[in-house]
Amino acid sequence: MFQIRRSEAEAAVFVLSGRIERNHVSDLQKLFEAEAELADITLDLEEVRLVDREAVRFLAACEARGIKLKNCSSYIREWIDTGSSP
Repeated sequence: MFQIRRSEAEAAVFVLSGRIERNHVSDLQKLFEAEAELADITLDLEEVRLVDREAVRFLAACEARGIKLKNCSSYIREWIDTGSSP
């Protein structure tokens, strides 16, 4: 089960958990659009267990736009850094 929680009021820190799949990417994009006025967005990935290819591409694009990835597991980090994915 995929979940999103906001953990801090002044900065946008979203805690993601579970499995991130293609259909969740559009939900996350809508969330970021709603938070467009915030310059500082962080995704906490500590509770993420699985991601699909589309989610890896999305996370890489988030980083390219300046969104911080916190507690990113090593396998997800490797896929983002090398451009490969599951």
